[in-house]
Amino acid sequence: MPSKKLYKSKNLKISDIGEKKLIKRLLSRSRALQPNSPFFDEFYFKSLSDDAALIDLDDKYLVITADLLLESTHLPQDMSPKEKGMKVVTVNVSDLAAMGATPIGFMLSLGLPGTLPLDEFDEIIEGILHSCQKYDIGLTGGDTNQANELILSGTILGLVDKKKVLMKSGASPGDVVAVTGPLGVAAAGFEFLLSPPLVKETLKAEINPSTLRLITKKALEPQARLKEGIMLANTGAVTSATDITDGLASEVDELISASSNNIGITLYQTLIPIIPEVEEIATLLDHDPLEFALYYGEDFELLLTIKKDDFVHLKDQFGLQEVGVVTSSGKMEIINKDGKTNLLKDKGYQHFK
Repeated sequence: MPSKKLYKSKNLKISDIGEKKLIKRLLSRSRALQPNSPFFDEFYFKSLSDDAALIDLDDKYLVITADLLLESTHLPQDMSPKEKGMKVVTVNVSDLAAMGATPIGFMLSLGLPGTLPLDEFDEIIEGILHSCQKYDIGLTGGDTNQANELILSGTILGLVDKKKVLMKSGASPGDVVAVTGPLGVAAAGFEFLLSPPLVKETLKAEINPSTLRLITKKALEPQARLKEGIMLANTGAVTSATDITDGLASEVDELISASSNNIGITLYQTLIPIIPEVEEIATLLDHDPLEFALYYGEDFELLLTIKKDDFVHLKDQFGLQEVGVVTSSGKMEIINKDGKTNLLKDKGYQHFK
């Protein structure tokens, strides 16, 4: 929870604390103002660390989450109207995937500039419906209003068995830390797409065409790991989980913070899955590919902690890649290529920062 100093300061702006502390501040004040609410039971507060709310339905939880996309900050110019529509569904579905929940309904609210061409509106809706069909969700309602820029806001509902729900809390020392796929690919794509025009044209002539197709597709058409999340939840071997939207380091810190135990996590640099295409882009842009994997996000892979004895058979079944181990150090660390252990910085993409 935010410190008392944060609450009392009159000179702080929201940009001074960032998105995650801002959300914790909101939830803390909500609890203080509604102390007798039936929602504030022990489990409810355990679930506040997660990206979706859980509502008790006998043997299941109703899982509810929402995401807001602004054209100016979330949707690059290279993204087509259809891709914009697809993304607002994907980011919501990814939160359900991280909890092992099956989607049952999607609601859409739109902020639309009056100057938006009708054919672009139709393409956005086409993208939304395309993704709803892909993830087998019904578009159940929503709202529209006029806005100064395009705003896409999605709310998604899902269901999960109580005994199978995946949460950010639950990791134990000795658990294997794993991811469902390569990291830093979307970061490489966005670094290219957001480059100045002249730089981008130069890069196009130097980048392998297959690399360009791969990184831009990952950035513009992200995919939620829904099937994997649901299937992994059914194994009973996953002790904690989240999706990688803000960078590996930021999400690792979330797992540590959510735990009721004094756990730590140590990552192994040599095990972090960085594909040659990411290294190619990083070299051309004079960036460290490890930074792409640790601090950029938007990969929408799942980050998991798994019981050590179960990892071997799950690894091949789901294509999991081990990246570290849960410890009892209380610290977030990384062992570099030379075998030296360093503290890992808690940073990643945050709104308002």
